Amino acid sequence: MAIFSKWNITELTGYVPKTTFWNDFDIADHFGIDAIKDTYNRAFNEWKNNKVYVTELVMVLNHRCWCWYNKNNEYSKLYADLYYKLDEWCLDNLKGEDFEYYVNTTD
Repeated sequence: MAIFSKWNITELTGYVPKTTFWNDFDIADHFGIDAIKDTYNRAFNEWKNNKVYVTELVMVLNHRCWCWYNKNNEYSKLYADLYYKLDEWCLDNLKGEDFEYYVNTTD
């Protein structure tokens, strides 16, 4: 059973998800902090060179932070920490068209 059955990003912003990241983290949430960290590390290591996927990963982390806010502060803090870490990585490492895509999509 999914914790957050659906990622309503399309209704909120018009963005149409291109990955399974939302569902991947939904599964990880059932198994705890270590599973969330593992899911993040696997996704980042596999997709950090794909501007679309790494951008969506940032968006998922941010949204899940807010979904957990006042429900499970440990999860919320972890998702926030991962979000800020990845956002900083993207700002430091994405260049040219990749950087423009990231900024335009997350703005």
